[in-house]
Amino acid sequence: MIDLTRFNGTTFTVNSDLIEVIEETPDTVVTLTTGKKLIVKESRQQIKNLVLSYKRKIYIERETLEEV
Repeated sequence: MIDLTRFNGTTFTVNSDLIEVIEETPDTVVTLTTGKKLIVKESRQQIKNLVLSYKRKIYIERETLEEV
């Protein structure tokens, strides 16, 4: 799950596994696998970095649990 920001300043959380496409047109448009489109303040690269950080965190937590 990643937090994104609408243009009115409100933040919301998105399941990153549902992201299908991220476009900059010049606004950043996130299209979900459901077909829903979200316009957000973050850039395409920022969203990619958020997703990568989230996936790394999940991987590290899984590795830690397997060691126990």
